[in-house]
Amino acid sequence: MTRSDLVEALASQFSQLGQRDAELAVKAILEAMSDALVQGQRIEIRGFGSFSVNQRPARMGRNPRSGESVAIPEKRVPHFKPGKALREQVDAGTPKALGRTA
Repeated sequence: MTRSDLVEALASQFSQLGQRDAELAVKAILEAMSDALVQGQRIEIRGFGSFSVNQRPARMGRNPRSGESVAIPEKRVPHFKPGKALREQVDAGTPKALGRTA
């Protein structure tokens, strides 16, 4: 699913939202989430999962072409941990809207 697919799904699910409004909503949500992660904050969406930032330590790697050792600096990387409900849905293979019961 791409950002455009997400906008279309949102616009079709909520008829009062036009395509442009859905696009702005998706953009605002993604920007807010990105900003929070850049600041090192954790994002928790109950029933879906949590986003956090992990610190990868510096390490020695190897250049695959030359075989020479290369120092890889430490860096911060985004991490997603799915929630129990999402894991169970994916395992069962049954799509279901969040927060709704079948």
